[in-house]
Amino acid sequence: MEFDKIKNKGQARLFKSDYMEMMTKTHPLVIYSMYFPVIVFMLYYGAVYKSVGAGTEALLFIGGALFWSLFEYLMHRHLFHMIVESPRAKKFVYTMHGVHHEFPRDKERLFMPPVPSMVIAAIIFYLMHLAMGWWALAFFPGFLFGYLMYGSMHFAIHAFAPPKPLKALWRNHHLHHYKAPDKGFGVSSVLWDVIFRTVPKQD
Repeated sequence: MEFDKIKNKGQARLFKSDYMEMMTKTHPLVIYSMYFPVIVFMLYYGAVYKSVGAGTEALLFIGGALFWSLFEYLMHRHLFHMIVESPRAKKFVYTMHGVHHEFPRDKERLFMPPVPSMVIAAIIFYLMHLAMGWWALAFFPGFLFGYLMYGSMHFAIHAFAPPKPLKALWRNHHLHHYKAPDKGFGVSSVLWDVIFRTVPKQD
């Protein structure tokens, strides 16, 4: 994830192909329109056709959202910031996350683009279904909801001034970007940073 300096204006060019370049960008409304219907449909299908009770659905949904927050932390810390040596691996890490650190205010790359997002979501749902059967119809929507809240928070942090109740989250993420890239891996929550002692220090 190497680059000369952080650039608060502009946008990186990742691919020579205009089509491939377009596929690396998205808008929050595109992601919302993809996943909110999936959340509603899965909860409905689980309740009506798989007899998942309302109380069970609620608990699984909350559990899925909490699991997202852990998944978010682990992915950010161990995959997005992994140390690699080969040029190909460095290119992969840069494309996946380093470009966001070089151009943190690029609003078109604050959500994962639709195609890789859908592929990863399908794999995760398949694994959850293998692990918990039809309960995944409530757990996975909670996971997706957690992702949407994370993405919304991430977009807001880079695009808007912080509201007072969420000022600490804004501060932690900006410290992660500008002073302590080895700290502050939680975006939607500081829970796991507190547990794993990676809260960035304030000067």
